[in-house]
Amino acid sequence: MADEDYEEEFGEDGDEARPPRLRLSRRGMLVLAVLGALVLGALGWTVFFSSALEVRRVAVQGLDSGKLSQDEVEKALGSTARGPLARVDLDRAQQLVAKVPRVARVEVWRGWPHTLQVKVTERQPVAAIRAEDGRFVQVDAQGVEFATEPQPPAGVPVVSLALGQPANDALPVIDRPALVRSAITVAAGLPSEVAKQAGSLTVYSYDDIRLQLASGATVRWGSAEETARKARVLTALLGRKASNYDVSAPDAPAVSG
Repeated sequence: MADEDYEEEFGEDGDEARPPRLRLSRRGMLVLAVLGALVLGALGWTVFFSSALEVRRVAVQGLDSGKLSQDEVEKALGSTARGPLARVDLDRAQQLVAKVPRVARVEVWRGWPHTLQVKVTERQPVAAIRAEDGRFVQVDAQGVEFATEPQPPAGVPVVSLALGQPANDALPVIDRPALVRSAITVAAGLPSEVAKQAGSLTVYSYDDIRLQLASGATVRWGSAEETARKARVLTALLGRKASNYDVSAPDAPAVSG
């Protein structure tokens, strides 16, 4: 009995017995290939053309300010957010949402099986500019004007121009938009604790920008050059109560009143 078992396990020559191989005929291989193609075709049709995996929801993240709504984002996406999820052009969807004025950055991706995911970063105002109609244009740190409202947003200065004759004479060289950009540079460089106290930012000339604080104190800023350094100096000076702060020459700041 032991010898018979031995022969069954190892065969007559002593080699280990191997299971018989499954060999398919050409017809069998053709049938398998056709079945595989049909499965892949059905899967492709389901994913790319059927309504089984279509977009049924747009999920928007980052709507923190309450100023930008879900409806605005969906309206910007338009027909891009319809049809099979796999066929959504993500780059195109991103470009469309990026055109919304309040959107600074946007990411779009697929959330299987039925959700188009959108994450937005909203623009944050650093200043407001009074328009001719009396309303206020909000501007972000890059100088982008993205919203106009009846009142300026809280915690940012209102920019205005009060040009003297020398500044007016210099407009062919340094025009009004350039002067406004200088003020925006100053506004964007203000520490948050200073920005919250800022009431207005007035440009008298390229090198004479002044900040009016809510306390009534005036800050002579000078030009927009060395804004980061001037901001640090001003933060230190505000520990002293005064009616005038001068950081136009940050190496020699002054306090009076």
